Amino acid sequence: MTLTTPAPPETPSRARRVRGPLLLAGGVLAASVALHLRDPHDSGSWGYCPWLLLTGTPCPGCGGLRAVNDLTRGDVAAAVSSNALFVASIPVLLLLWGRGLAQRWRGVRRPLPHSFVLVASTVAVVAVIVFWVLRNVPAGSWLAP
Repeated sequence: MTLTTPAPPETPSRARRVRGPLLLAGGVLAASVALHLRDPHDSGSWGYCPWLLLTGTPCPGCGGLRAVNDLTRGDVAAAVSSNALFVASIPVLLLLWGRGLAQRWRGVRRPLPHSFVLVASTVAVVAVIVFWVLRNVPAGSWLAP
């Protein structure tokens, strides 16, 4: 009887490793093209926000589709006017996406520290809640879409 050592686990190819982030980018591009071609500024063109219909107040996501449409047309000021929180989050999301893509490209995995994820998640949730409340009070009416 001979003992054999198990084969080392097969490492996925670079193409397989970057497939997820590239598919995500393709999906975002397709959604952006769709929002560019069918203008969400036209009432009801993409449906209505259920929260807005039920309460009459905009949710934190209200204006996001219009912001994407404005960005595809190069109008950053109009995008910020539609949903400032969404536009402000884009650089952070791009940075996280790029970090993940670069790690997958190199074949390394360096998760963010748990404490950083906890603090960043808490800050994000608080920012969304503050934005939501502010855009629904008279002092923050300039944030409403």
